[in-house]
Amino acid sequence: MKNAFYQYIQELQDRITSKLEHLDGKAKFQEDIWKRPEGGGGRTRVIENGNVFEKGGVNISGVHGKLPKSMQAYFKVGDVDFFACGLSLVLHPKNPMVPTVHANWRYFEMYDEDGSIIDSWFGGGQDLTPYYLFEEDATHFHQTCKTACDKHNPDFYPTYKKRCDEYFYNAHRNEGRGIGGLFFDYCKTSSNMTMKNWYNFVTEVGDSFLEAYVPIVEKRKDLPYSDAHRNWQEIRRGRYVEFNLVHDKGTLFGLKTNGRIESILMSLPPHVQWVYDHQPESGSEEEKLLKVLASPKSWV
Repeated sequence: MKNAFYQYIQELQDRITSKLEHLDGKAKFQEDIWKRPEGGGGRTRVIENGNVFEKGGVNISGVHGKLPKSMQAYFKVGDVDFFACGLSLVLHPKNPMVPTVHANWRYFEMYDEDGSIIDSWFGGGQDLTPYYLFEEDATHFHQTCKTACDKHNPDFYPTYKKRCDEYFYNAHRNEGRGIGGLFFDYCKTSSNMTMKNWYNFVTEVGDSFLEAYVPIVEKRKDLPYSDAHRNWQEIRRGRYVEFNLVHDKGTLFGLKTNGRIESILMSLPPHVQWVYDHQPESGSEEEKLLKVLASPKSWV
């Protein structure tokens, strides 16, 4: 399974970066191949200062070795070996009318001293973080997610949409990071889902990413915007940074397993603001966004 999924994310990375370069029309992805001393490595691709994308990364990794003591406690296991691979992406567009997007699809195995698999699971998802809310864009993104889920189980979309709303939540701010999408984890063999079934589901969601996001970018990337719009975008990006550094489990896992720092922190935007006690004007588009972030909404 791990070989099949690692092959898949390599191909998906190629597909996504090729499409995004075409969409941007100016910037190209810079590629870094890196090795992890304890075992494995990855392929980081970063795009910067483009016509459309101010900064973004589409990264894959496959790492293995002894599970660090700090992660043993987290997973409630002893001295075991592990393998983890996945694709993680974050795109920060220049135009504030275009939302930031995040996606991740991953696979994990743990082994006993004989090398036998003692646990394995899939995880992942994709979610949207707008700065200005276009409800038709939110509906399109969620409908694409739902369509992918419904091909496998009609319960998946409502279940994983709810988990996304709960996970990508800045509890210290009492607001969502964005308008959600899908979030699933610890997808294991069960009475009605084999690991092959989970592989088919996760790759279905991965394949849906470009369909979910690219039409939104194409529709919004050339809209006019002012310095005030840009200012609001940078303030909201601050909340994005807060989530990634305070709450995100993927960031924590990378830091505790000696991952490549530049790849882990590529999710952070280049221009951010923290303005003391900033409050948008009553009745403004900015306030409209905050009201939606305060309480998850059904989009489809």
